[in-house]
Amino acid sequence: MVEAAYIVSAVRTPVGRRGGGLSDVHPADLGALVLREVANRAGVDPSHIDDVIMGCVDQVGAQASNIARTAVLSAEYPVHVPATTIDRQCGSSQQAVHFAAQAVASGTQNLVVAAGVEVMSLVPLGSATTAGRDAGLGEPRTGNQWRARFGSESFTQFAGAELIAAHWGIDRLEMEEFAYASHSRAIAAIDSGAFDQEVVPCNGIVHDEGPRRDTSLERMQGLEPLRPGGTLTAGVSSQISDGAAALLVASGSAVERLGLQPLARIAAVDVVGSDPRFMLSGPIPATRRVLDKAGLSLSDIGHFEVNEAFAPVVLAWGKELGADMDSTNPLGGAIALGHPLGATGARLMTTLVHAMRRNGTRWGLQTMCEGGGMANATILESVH
Repeated sequence: MVEAAYIVSAVRTPVGRRGGGLSDVHPADLGALVLREVANRAGVDPSHIDDVIMGCVDQVGAQASNIARTAVLSAEYPVHVPATTIDRQCGSSQQAVHFAAQAVASGTQNLVVAAGVEVMSLVPLGSATTAGRDAGLGEPRTGNQWRARFGSESFTQFAGAELIAAHWGIDRLEMEEFAYASHSRAIAAIDSGAFDQEVVPCNGIVHDEGPRRDTSLERMQGLEPLRPGGTLTAGVSSQISDGAAALLVASGSAVERLGLQPLARIAAVDVVGSDPRFMLSGPIPATRRVLDKAGLSLSDIGHFEVNEAFAPVVLAWGKELGADMDSTNPLGGAIALGHPLGATGARLMTTLVHAMRRNGTRWGLQTMCEGGGMANATILESVH
């Protein structure tokens, strides 16, 4: 018998700017904070939790040695609660939700925490690769079989985003208008208290630090491209950030037995691979596939969260699928709020769950591009 998988609690820290208010918090302490809070808010004794699955991309230094287990013990969960750390690049903690839902649906487990953490101020993007190179441990994507298939071509997210912009005819002004809207929406969400219910303060920080109240289209237009001759600038790219988030996924039988209050049902999940040259175009096929699995159409979805790794990723997704951009990232996205890699999938889903419940939205869809050419997609149904 297949069990239903419900989200019964969802919480996140504020997202901190690089060098900002969370930059001196150890990743395990940041993870422990949301692990404690997600159990407390659901009214669940941590001793009942079967597993903790935590996304983290750069698993080196303070984020090494299974950061999930360190966070579990730092949160003072009972020692019998296990934990594992996973890396599906930017989608790591969205994949954690998928693994949690699959464990629950199979009947193997009843209560699983899906979480994510990344302190990029301390462990910068690419630290694992850099550390390996400096230690003489070799380079990724340089094996004989890789070279036989792809040659010595270098695949990067920056190059992929430029290819996407060119392929879908997205110019710099369109990207900048989208980025400016992200800041405007995020600021409006903060000022209206839209995030208050989902955020647990940390280190004296109460609100997301990324949104720039002093930004403007004119300022964005004055930024230099990230690459000579390119169209991408820092203004249309996600921010380097620090943060953590966690969701508690429960089976229907656990909900009934423990008297839990579901926030949303995980209706469908999917993950796809995509062209590694384009790298970031995966949300397009992932969205099509997850809608097909759920038996829904794009018009059924009332709220989309599409990670803003770079503006052209979301704009190409919208153009290709004909999505309603007013319903896409209505509270801002990673361009304004930041992108703490391994935590972002759980951060997006936490925001999605609370927004759907607040607004009476039945169906929500989340998708995000991932390094190496992949994408996760999830459909949630509100439970009232």
